[in-house]
Amino acid sequence: MTELTHRDLIESEPSAGELELEERASLRRVAGLSTELDDVTEVEYRKLQLERVVLVGVWMEGTAVQSEASLAELARLAETAGSEVLEGLVQRRNRPDPATYIGSGKVRELADVVLSTGADTVICDGELSPGQLRQLEAKLKVKVIDRTALILDIFAQHARSREGKAQVELAQLQYLIPRLRGWGTSLSRQAGGRAGGGNGGVGLRGPGETKLETDRRRINKRVAKLRREIASMDTIRETKRGRRLANEVPSVAIVGYTNAGKSSLLNAITGAGVLVEDALFATLDPTTRKAATPDRRTYTLTDTVGFVRHLPHQLVDAFRSTLEEAADADLLLHVVDGSDPAPEEQVNAVREVLGEITASRVEPLPPELLVINKADAADQLTLAKLRHQLPGALVASARSGLGIEALVEAIADRLPRPESMVDVVVPYARGELVARAHADGEVLAEEHTPEGTRLRARVHPDLAAALREYEEGGVPK
Repeated sequence: MTELTHRDLIESEPSAGELELEERASLRRVAGLSTELDDVTEVEYRKLQLERVVLVGVWMEGTAVQSEASLAELARLAETAGSEVLEGLVQRRNRPDPATYIGSGKVRELADVVLSTGADTVICDGELSPGQLRQLEAKLKVKVIDRTALILDIFAQHARSREGKAQVELAQLQYLIPRLRGWGTSLSRQAGGRAGGGNGGVGLRGPGETKLETDRRRINKRVAKLRREIASMDTIRETKRGRRLANEVPSVAIVGYTNAGKSSLLNAITGAGVLVEDALFATLDPTTRKAATPDRRTYTLTDTVGFVRHLPHQLVDAFRSTLEEAADADLLLHVVDGSDPAPEEQVNAVREVLGEITASRVEPLPPELLVINKADAADQLTLAKLRHQLPGALVASARSGLGIEALVEAIADRLPRPESMVDVVVPYARGELVARAHADGEVLAEEHTPEGTRLRARVHPDLAAALREYEEGGVPK
């Protein structure tokens, strides 16, 4: 029996990302614990159904190819949420029907498709008003949800941290408040007494309050509590960020469309071992790792939540504090999926969301470095077209390692450099100053002399002040 080396043992151990992926797969949401639209009060009598969905969209602008791509993305979102997509329909209209989202004739056609396929859910490729939602459910006799509710459901499944769960719950409640409705009439009953025209008995006299109003009041209280909790978590993040700023550690934020390979790039650059999954919105909780440039300057690299076309404004609001961390970075590493049919639309969607986040800020966005990822899965014609459309973009593949070294060097070139130049002889007793110069500065030359370590380096002002006394022969002035 051969003896295992330390390297073999390390490589045989699964990374944190692999463990999380295994756990997520094993705890996959059981598809379809959905209820009928009837007013059913006993849980035992609610039907257990598999989520079998039909998709429907309204094509208002752009080409037919763009419309089909939008519906294909909706299908991927539905599959990520654990549903089985049966059919997809698109209607050409100047604007959605104000009553039913799609026209009345298309509603009848959709009802026939739902009946023939045995679907139990219809997903609309847009955000429905409460009225449109009620009308469609009344006519189709199945559950109807929109794109926003679908994305919120995926976020709820993937949230891991306490902050992530609080942000998702806040977004869901903000979406739910204007759409509160009951099964049948269960939410419209009043406690009512004389003023309400009924005899409710002792303790129930007066105009009363509908169950709908009670639920709305409870949700508003919960929203207020969640906002306070998220604000307190922001304080912790601000403290950590302030510590990094005090130490003048440069920061890089990875942004990009969902499933563009941001987490894979983080792993390729830092060996972080974070969760990597070929699914939309696999990463919700920001991950920050320490990295180093080829000349040994340290910086932080943060993986952020992915964006998507028409990202629900409730999510932008709830995740604003998390997303603003990207806006405060020294460099944005904008990752683009080179294998996507329309990567330029991904770039526009990401920039649109970033613009929305920073609209009220005085400071401009940090410099952007575009990276075309998944080059091993993209054809050469697409890559050539992207190089033309995105001048200055780097081509890389986190899976194969193509272009990673060039990317690390490009990051190093764009990071802010320490401003103060020092030429000192540091006594060997003050070795911690030499270590700080290596960790936080840029050492240009180093020599060991009898008096101490001679350093010529670029460092930050606070370290330059500490080293200034050793400028002449390693002896304090």
